[in-house]
Amino acid sequence: MLFSPLTMKRMCGQLLWHKAAARFGTLAREGLILQSTSNNVYENLAVEDWIHDHMDLEQKNVLFLWRNSPTVVIGRHQNPWKECNLHLMRERGIGLARRRSGGGTVYHDLGNINLTFLTSKKKYDRMGNLHLVIRALKTLQPYLDVQATKRYDLLLDGKYKISGTAAKLGRTIAYHHCTLLCSADSLLLPLVLQSPYDGIQSNATPSVPSVVKNLSQVYSSLTCEAVMDSVAKEYSFQFDNKPNVYVVDPGDETLFPGITQKKNELCNWDWIYGKTPKFDVQKTFQILYKDTVVNVNINMAIKNGYIESCSLGLPSDWLSEQQCNELQNSLVGSKYCPSEIVFLVTTLLRTYPDDKDILIKWNMICEKLVSIM
Repeated sequence: MLFSPLTMKRMCGQLLWHKAAARFGTLAREGLILQSTSNNVYENLAVEDWIHDHMDLEQKNVLFLWRNSPTVVIGRHQNPWKECNLHLMRERGIGLARRRSGGGTVYHDLGNINLTFLTSKKKYDRMGNLHLVIRALKTLQPYLDVQATKRYDLLLDGKYKISGTAAKLGRTIAYHHCTLLCSADSLLLPLVLQSPYDGIQSNATPSVPSVVKNLSQVYSSLTCEAVMDSVAKEYSFQFDNKPNVYVVDPGDETLFPGITQKKNELCNWDWIYGKTPKFDVQKTFQILYKDTVVNVNINMAIKNGYIESCSLGLPSDWLSEQQCNELQNSLVGSKYCPSEIVFLVTTLLRTYPDDKDILIKWNMICEKLVSIM
């Protein structure tokens, strides 16, 4: 029997996946613990996807431990312009990721631990996982006051949030992941999780603001390394296993065949921003031009991250109807992002090379548009 090249490629890919999954299967009877060597959020989120898609979780449970470089991670159904300070994040080089699970927005850095519990849907137990984390913490500090809430958060001393939760439930597979604040940047965290943008009307899932605290602020011994070790031991006890943690490289295609494609999907603009539920922007600006204050009304509809419609309200004696329409029409169909708007307006300005007045006015409008992105 002859197979097409595409069929052969698929068959080879499936064989690699089965071999990789089988290799993990020999490492532990029921409970497998993996720890990532990467601090790249897209690579680590891709590992979750890979395990979800390719491992037999009917026979095995997996705990995945990972940490990221500074990143804001939003839920699948959230609006990043409503959830975080994108301007500050660009200035500080802080990444943005959208995960596959729902829930609210969180800040990650190397002082935060991420724990992913992957199981069959039948064995899915968020509260049980949180109680496991509590036991691990109390093993290190018996007098630590940590409680799980009905929202599946962990509270320290009854009021400080140290862990948030999100989950993805498939047909037969499920995973629950949670954060754990050990020594995260407590000054930067509230700044990046506070959106400066107003005038946005959206039905996207909103985050619930919380007062947070690092575990190390209470006990300096509660470092990320100590906590991860304790969680791994507690997890192993459930399966009568030795607490073996297998360190894995999420970029290793021999271990995770096809994972590069999964990572590329997660760091794609159309996933991070384009999956934002449709929203509207209504904003009024004031522009000072030659000692005159001009009111500018902006109304835009954003769909899949692109400007679907745009209306600019300006005095006709300040900017002609034709020039206003030119600007509006150039914006429709473009990405709702600063770099694209600057490029479009710069290109449009070339059509009026000798008109300094319109160059200044369009530039001023462009600055206002960029300020809301």
